[in-house]
Amino acid sequence: MKPAQPAPETLRREALRDGLLATVDLLKRRRAADISETVIEEYVSLNWLEWHGGSLRLTTTGENMCKHLTAVLGRNTPRAAY
Repeated sequence: MKPAQPAPETLRREALRDGLLATVDLLKRRRAADISETVIEEYVSLNWLEWHGGSLRLTTTGENMCKHLTAVLGRNTPRAAY
């Protein structure tokens, strides 16, 4: 029996999650024009980003997601042996 395939919306959400830190980096460098409008709309619909005075910023949910991703990456990064 074949394992069940994740739903397309689940795969898309995972792709957005995987790209969130890079998106935040672009925002910090004032390069929002490099983020597609579709991706921005998806982040806003997930409540990870919001419009504020004509610019994008992380929501509390988005900040928490970034903290989680940073922590996960920190645990998965090999450390130098001393």
